[in-house]
Amino acid sequence: MEDREQRLSRRKFIAASAFVGLSLTAADDPAQAGVEAPPLSRTRPARLSVKGRKPIAVLTTVYRPLSHAYHIAGRFIHGYARGDKLHVPRHHVASLYAHQAPENDLSKEVCKEFGIKSARTIEEALTANGKLSVEGVLLIAEHGNYPLNDKGQILYPRFEWMQEIARVFAKVGKSVPVFNDKHLSYTFDKAKKMLALGKNQGFPIMAGSSLPVVWRRPELELELESPVEDALVATYGPIEIYGFHALETLQTMVERRKGGETGVKAVTCLVGKEVWRAADAGKWSWDLLESALSRSESVNPGDIRKNTGCMKVLGHPVVPPTAFLIEYRDGTRGTVLLLNGHIRDFVFAAKLKGKAKHASCLFDLPPPPGARFFDALNAHIEKFLETGKSPYPVERTLLTTGTLDSVLESHHARGKRIETPELDVTYAAPVDSGFLRGSVATS
Repeated sequence: MEDREQRLSRRKFIAASAFVGLSLTAADDPAQAGVEAPPLSRTRPARLSVKGRKPIAVLTTVYRPLSHAYHIAGRFIHGYARGDKLHVPRHHVASLYAHQAPENDLSKEVCKEFGIKSARTIEEALTANGKLSVEGVLLIAEHGNYPLNDKGQILYPRFEWMQEIARVFAKVGKSVPVFNDKHLSYTFDKAKKMLALGKNQGFPIMAGSSLPVVWRRPELELELESPVEDALVATYGPIEIYGFHALETLQTMVERRKGGETGVKAVTCLVGKEVWRAADAGKWSWDLLESALSRSESVNPGDIRKNTGCMKVLGHPVVPPTAFLIEYRDGTRGTVLLLNGHIRDFVFAAKLKGKAKHASCLFDLPPPPGARFFDALNAHIEKFLETGKSPYPVERTLLTTGTLDSVLESHHARGKRIETPELDVTYAAPVDSGFLRGSVATS
């Protein structure tokens, strides 16, 4: 009998074929899109023409080297490699609004070099002569100098900007798709209101980060209706910024469980020695962590209890071991572990009812400066701008946003269990989660 991981079921074949279809659509073929693509060059690329391409607006907190705007908008400006060809998106950046200008600001330089309108306001970025002048909006409120609240959340103006976008749409009597980078806001209430604006005014919203669609090693796609009983993600980083990524990684896997997504019943955030005590008490699984770490490419030799929280790694601050304990409404259990000093990647493992072997994989994130995991995200943003339909449910981001908000409330309350009746978010996972297959260099 063949090993289960080596078999290719009809569902997996269809899912893989669907993604290949995404990779080979007219949107990726400059000739079909009416766009002339210069040859791919990784050293001296030609400047792309905007002829035949549709205009979009980029609204960002900062446009500096290696920022999210630099990576996401930059791929619309420069194009990016897909296999051995230069991929030219059907859309181009026509206007750019940057809220802050740090010392290493690139926004003015980029606008001048590529003929992009440097807007002083959001309305100016979206309109010209009183009419909507773009066919899509990228809301990228990540990085920059913004205050923290008492829970340690960065008060990025995503909610306020979505309100302003909706106001402009209402004023001109027209709307276009809006992509929101990462979580929707720092509170669940504001996140709900953001989605309500889109629903009430009829403009589609896509949200989230690259984690759900990056390469996986091995290429694990849990089948829909999988009997997931317990799942775990281990990673690193600051509690809010990377906590969102970790929750999103967990969610993109557990939403495929039997019955679909039912929402979150309660959360607990533990720190320091309480993390290990919880494992010893069976509140999260050492065995699942072992399975997840078996996929890690960065795991540090030695005792996890001594490694975690004892050292800075590549600029990341010393952070104590941190655990998010997630209780789903259907009884499924989820765990997120931030293990700074022990690993520096994202790994996943799940216990499936009736299966002796855990399902596990690494989420492959090629490092900066190229950070090619943004290739995966951009491909789906492009699909969204073309179709007006999010490739995956925006409710996933709503749930992860609310879960993170409650986790940070628990953290602020020194590990208090927080019941979350408001997180009764239900949705069905897509047949194909859309993660990139193959090797990074040839994708």
